[in-house]
Amino acid sequence: MNPTVTDEQIRDLAATAKPCSLVLLRWAPRRDQDGADAIELEHQRRMVSLRAGGKIAILCPIPSGALAGMAVMTATAEEAAEIMAGDPCVQAGMMTCETHPCLGFPGDSLPG
Repeated sequence: MNPTVTDEQIRDLAATAKPCSLVLLRWAPRRDQDGADAIELEHQRRMVSLRAGGKIAILCPIPSGALAGMAVMTATAEEAAEIMAGDPCVQAGMMTCETHPCLGFPGDSLPG
């Protein structure tokens, strides 16, 4: 059963919201090009590095046919787009990237 949430709790949480960005990565036509495995490994290395450096708060690879992954970045949508423009898979035409401004709540995380 869901706990009851008061109007005050909603206002208190909303007051803590911080701007961030949602990044959606989609597979693109050049996904299977020669050397794709090595390019994807460098993409993974870069994404994990961005996570370790605090630019990515939540990193979620997506095992599906269309979406490659999503991330919540601690940067504006413009900054996130600039960062992701340097991604090896994006540069190689293996993935496309969408960035969307959003709000996040400090302390939110995936369950351990």
